[in-house]
This record gives sequence, structure tokens and C-alpha cells, in this order.
Amino acid sequence: MQPRPRTRLDLVPRRVRVHAVQELSGSLRRITFRDVDGADPAAPTSLAALRAPGPEDHVKVFLPDPATGELHAPWVAPDGGLQRPADGVSVSRDYTVRATRTSGGVAEVDVDWVLHGDEGPASAWAARAQAGDEVVLAGPRGSVGLPDGLSRLTLAVDETGLPAAARWVAAVGPGVPVTAIVEIGDDVDEAFVEAELGHASVEILYRTDGPGQIEEAVRSLGGLEDGEHLVALGEAGALVPVRRYLRRELGTPAEQLTVSGYWRRGVVNLDHHLPLDPSDPD
Repeated sequence: MQPRPRTRLDLVPRRVRVHAVQELSGSLRRITFRDVDGADPAAPTSLAALRAPGPEDHVKVFLPDPATGELHAPWVAPDGGLQRPADGVSVSRDYTVRATRTSGGVAEVDVDWVLHGDEGPASAWAARAQAGDEVVLAGPRGSVGLPDGLSRLTLAVDETGLPAAARWVAAVGPGVPVTAIVEIGDDVDEAFVEAELGHASVEILYRTDGPGQIEEAVRSLGGLEDGEHLVALGEAGALVPVRRYLRRELGTPAEQLTVSGYWRRGVVNLDHHLPLDPSDPD
């Protein structure tokens, strides 16, 4: 199996507004964005120009200052990175693009959120978001596609990885068998998870049953077949032993694995681009 193809995209900040909010299941909420009023739908800064073809492609969401409600928008610096304003609070978090579409001739983007009270600014904002609220979506700055020769897919995720997992299932299509291991909280409905994951064979794990369940479930599957790809997304601490088992114990080639920590207990705003396991960063 070849490494997943990577495509560089233009890093464009887009000021958008909340168009609709949908309660999905328990702590899960879907927010649909459209361009702000008066935006040029043909401009490169419009949502119509946003590309997110890969299943894990994500945007950086810039939120209003929690204290003042003022949105301090970033811009692209001469070095190609994002420049935040020197004055004012600029809060941002990375989120998977759940879906892009055109509805009635208007571009829309869906982003799914896991709510956990007011412990973090992103959860606090999403819990109160309503139509008309504005944020900035920056990116995606790159896209990672499906590996060539993929004949079987295994997913091991928690709620934070569910949007990407759903996109993986849709991307591989019904001709590729999919096994999905999903760890959820008690407030998330199993039927919703199964509906999101389409034709996948789904095993539900409940977080309240204790730690280590994802590793145990992955171990129970044995090694990966030729042409099989495993995608593990979620809490970093739970995924480190999964990766060590696959890479160190089984010697699974790196090109057959996509393992990314989207969050880590006790860490605010984890950089998911950093190595999941610093002791084995390849």
C-alpha cells in the first residue's frame, strides 16, 4: 500500500456566519455556516471556494473573544502563515469539515462539535451559537487523500473523530468493508453513530466502562491484512498504546496507519500535528 497522497491548498481565512444549528445526539451539535451577508460568492474568500476533499481535512475556527464577543480575524502573513492581530484575544481550534454542499445556490459548510460545558472556549461558544453569529474559518491548508490499493478499512475513534470517520466510510464507498470501533459517552445514541457510519460494522464502547477499551478492541482484531488501513482518531493518551501495539509489536507498516490525537486529557488546545508518541515519532 502506498502512502496517502497529499495536496497543498491555499490558506484562506473566510469570515462566515452561523446559518443553522442542529442537535445531533447528546453532547454532539452540528453547526452549518454560510458566507456573511454581502460577501461575493465568486470570490476566493467565499465558502464556495473552500476545498476539503480528504476525509480528515480540517479548518481552523477563529472564535470571538469570550470576554467581549468581538471577533479578531486573522490574515495571511507574507511567510504564508496566519497572522493574528496584536490587540485583542484570538481564540482558535481545529475542526474537521463534516460536509460541504450547495443548497439553493448557496454554499454551506457543516462542522460538528462535542460539547463539554464551559471548560473550553470552543465548547462554550458552540453551546450558545445561534443564527447570525460570526466566526472565521481558515483553511484547509492541505488535503490528505485515500491510499491506493485500499481493500479494507478499520476505524477506532471517539466522538471527536466521528466526523472524519463518517467521511472515511463515505469516501471508500460500499465496495470496501469497514469495521468501526467507537467509544462514546452515555449521552450519545448508538443509533446516531451507526447512521453516521453507513455500511460499516460498528462496535460501540462506553467510556464509563473504563479506560483501555479501544486498545483492547484493536488487539482483538489481530494484525492488518494486505490492503487494509487503520484510522485511529481521538484522545491521544488512549491511542498511544494502540499505535505501539501496531507498530512495535506487530510491525505494521506506517503507510497502513493513520493515528492522530485530537485532544489529550489535561491539555488545553492540543496541537494534533505533533507526534502522538514522542518516544516513537515516525
